[in-house]
Amino acid sequence: MNPEEEIKGLRNKLHKYNNSYYNNDVSLVSDFEFDMLLKKLEELEKKYPQFYDFNSPTVRVGGEVTKKFQSFNHNFPMYSLANTYSKDEIKEWIKRIEKKWGHKINDFNCELKFDGASINLYYEQGKLKRALTRGDGTKGDDVTSNIKTIKNIPLVLNGNYPEKFEIRGEVILPIHSFNTLNNERKDKGLPLFRNPRNTASGSLKLQHSKEVALRKLKCFFYSIVGENSSLYHSDLLEKSREWGFFIPASMKRVNSINEIFHFIDFWGKKKSELPYEIDGIVVKVNSIKVQNELGFTAKVPRWAISYKYKAERQSTLLLSVNYQIGRTGAVTPVANFEPINLSGTIVKRASLHNSDQIERLGLRIGDYVYVEKGGEIIPKIVGIDKHRRGALDNLIKFIENCPECGSKLEKVEGEAQHYCKDEINCKTQIIGKIQHFVSRKAMNIESLGSERVILLFKKGIIKNIADIYKIEVEKLTNLEGMAEKSALNLIESIKESKKQPFQKVLFSIGIRHVGETVASKLANHFGSIENLINSSYHDLVSVEEIGEKIVKSINRYFKNPQNLLIIEKLSKEGIKFKIDDNKNKSNILNGKTFVISGTFENLSREEIKQLVLENGGKLSSAVNSKTKIIIGGESIGPTKKQKAYLLKVPIIGEKEFLKMLNT
Repeated sequence: MNPEEEIKGLRNKLHKYNNSYYNNDVSLVSDFEFDMLLKKLEELEKKYPQFYDFNSPTVRVGGEVTKKFQSFNHNFPMYSLANTYSKDEIKEWIKRIEKKWGHKINDFNCELKFDGASINLYYEQGKLKRALTRGDGTKGDDVTSNIKTIKNIPLVLNGNYPEKFEIRGEVILPIHSFNTLNNERKDKGLPLFRNPRNTASGSLKLQHSKEVALRKLKCFFYSIVGENSSLYHSDLLEKSREWGFFIPASMKRVNSINEIFHFIDFWGKKKSELPYEIDGIVVKVNSIKVQNELGFTAKVPRWAISYKYKAERQSTLLLSVNYQIGRTGAVTPVANFEPINLSGTIVKRASLHNSDQIERLGLRIGDYVYVEKGGEIIPKIVGIDKHRRGALDNLIKFIENCPECGSKLEKVEGEAQHYCKDEINCKTQIIGKIQHFVSRKAMNIESLGSERVILLFKKGIIKNIADIYKIEVEKLTNLEGMAEKSALNLIESIKESKKQPFQKVLFSIGIRHVGETVASKLANHFGSIENLINSSYHDLVSVEEIGEKIVKSINRYFKNPQNLLIIEKLSKEGIKFKIDDNKNKSNILNGKTFVISGTFENLSREEIKQLVLENGGKLSSAVNSKTKIIIGGESIGPTKKQKAYLLKVPIIGEKEFLKMLNT
């Protein structure tokens, strides 16, 4: 047998043994025999590097080092799920979707909601090509080298699989593995990990894949996208089990609301016996046709809902309240209490949100307060133990002055929060504004993270967002931990940010209530910062989705002479404060709503979105009766494709869209 054939034969055997052991719990060979075969393969691959395979079983042991994780757009957004703690809300959800569908729905799939880190895997020709974290739902980090060390994730598939598809799952750390890991760290005098969920999530971003391999992570799969050959979600999962993916046996197809409730109650009692953590169950409409028709809201699929088990609640002694200032000047009270263990996490503080909540609870220092985790993630105070109260003299009164700069706090009419209005002298606000300005969704200045912003501010190198464009290499290289190469990279990233379009700049300068969508609408409507500054109340409210609260905030911002001075300085540095004149702006797309899906050859999705808006069109994330056209690229979402067919919505490509603009 020649070396190439021998290497391929060993790989096929080891893939088969791996899948059988980790997904079916069946050992086809002894551990010793498996290790000997793996060792032999490693030796042959070393001797014959020309037969390298990206997905060889030898990658399971790790060894690759990743200094920086590259980000990529998801072909299909990774949506969150709508949550509920109430069975009545499950009933209401079913009524809503039946009304939208127009028929009775009595076919559902119930699944456990695993508590870990979401992952999206892309397969082509039966081989793993890329693994992305969930990220912000539209873009994730490439963690392929780390994912390949998780032994129950197939690198090469079996059977009759699609040519291209994506599968989603939850990377989890079993409780036993978590405890073993912490015992080892305790013996070495290292800090202990807080809980399995955070440890699993953090493991995916470790730089050394060999370290990831030691963590004994697992992946449970729950959804396939980009493959639509089955009529039912449950059938598609069963097929994927045949291809080599681990689909939990707990998954159950049910035909009535009573069966859904039985599933909820059963696992509510049994969840403490599971070898891994869950935080609820997921109910999905089983018919893929109905899923496609129901579609998505801007944030969640309409055809699925998560039932969360009520959070663990504990009482603890309230020690103090301190106050945090956000970049917009909003003041948030934070309660500090004696540390407690909630759902595997040590918790010692929780947001009190605003003065209204403090008054509603009648909080006193020395109270015993009830704390639970909202959605089992964010700690919150939900009540007071009336039998263990602090002294009346210790009643908490909301502060009157900013804890940072001492200026008088104000409460804006119609809003629950107090604000520090001194944007010029309040250091915390200034730092927050700079951090927002440089962030990825804003000006996207790489290498200028939150900690570095604080350092540059404290050293007096930057005092506001305009100062960023005055930074010199010499000042950076004098800072601790900043080598010349890093300094040059930062300066280059600052220069690159000048290419950001007007709508991004408008979002970046940090006007309260002006998020990405509002900034884009304002930029396209007014065309320049000058027009926006000079706009009247009537001009502003005539813009779609711009209400009185946003108008007041815009007016307040531009009445401040310091803000106008910063805009002037930024403009002199070449920052774009008007829509690019090179783009042929028109009203050719007036009255048309577009959905954009897939990846494109020449333009990014963001660029296509901008062209739609600049030429009078509207955007939607879901295909519905208002959709006029879908602009579809490679790997267009199957849900959108199916719905387009049902609603007879035309799908055009990138070239057709550009031709439409040039007509």
